Amino acid sequence: MNERTGIITFKGNPLTLAGNEVKVGDTAPDFAVLGNDLSEVKLSSYRGKTCVISSVPSLDTPVCDIQTRRFNEEATALGPDVDILTISMDLPFAQARWCGTTGAKQVRTLSDHRDAAFGQAFGLLIKELRLLARAVYVVDREGIVRYAEIVKEVTSEPNYEAAIEAVKKLK
Repeated sequence: MNERTGIITFKGNPLTLAGNEVKVGDTAPDFAVLGNDLSEVKLSSYRGKTCVISSVPSLDTPVCDIQTRRFNEEATALGPDVDILTISMDLPFAQARWCGTTGAKQVRTLSDHRDAAFGQAFGLLIKELRLLARAVYVVDREGIVRYAEIVKEVTSEPNYEAAIEAVKKLK
């Protein structure tokens, strides 16, 4: 498996990302993760819609909570042809609990805990922690990556405005 260093830090300490880098213009690699009901969910099942993929280490941490709530708030304004997928290593049960507690209904939380398939496919698996790096991707209806941001410091928030603007350009 490909490993990359110098991309992200956690509280200033460098970490290693495992998997292949995905760049703007690439075809988004398919992957299988678990929905809150333990069903398998593949990125390819979203073809024909624009997807915002929001990758977070754990919904039970403050910045991940803020990030997911923010995309949940933005979802309605983006319209029904845009799906927002929040992917973490949290168990599906923990994700369902988080959604119930916060009232988040516009984002779909998905778990990569089983195989780390998403993390490896997008090069976001943090080797040292077996968590996902904080990142945002916008994938168009044909499955092409139109926006990509890997947040340098894991404890920092992404550039929400840039991601939302990338979605609006696809409408």
